[in-house]
Amino acid sequence: MELRAELKYSKSHEWVKEEGDIVVIGLTDYAQSELGDLVFVNLPEEGDEVNVGDSFADVESVKAVSDVYAPVSGVICEVNEELLDAPEKMNEAPYDAWLVKVKDITEKEELLTAEEYQAFVESEQD
Repeated sequence: MELRAELKYSKSHEWVKEEGDIVVIGLTDYAQSELGDLVFVNLPEEGDEVNVGDSFADVESVKAVSDVYAPVSGVICEVNEELLDAPEKMNEAPYDAWLVKVKDITEKEELLTAEEYQAFVESEQD
């Protein structure tokens, strides 16, 4: 499981990268490996509001369809439309294949450091 120290992580397996006033959100390496080969992604529209803990997208793998949950509250300011045609990029490079960018952040979930996230994942596997 690859983790990056500069990112924050949610317990629902999204990664978060802060870029000034904007937050970039994607699926963790752990999430994509558990899901298997991703074949479809359903993303929100620019301008949509998201709330901490609510589903804002879903990804479909050969195994199942899974919701993606918002680790922050705010407004979608950009979606990664490249993933609509090439969802497998999330399997190939999960930390480069971001899903959405969010602005006007009003609330953040309790995000974890890489070390805390690794301990959380290990505790779930026991």
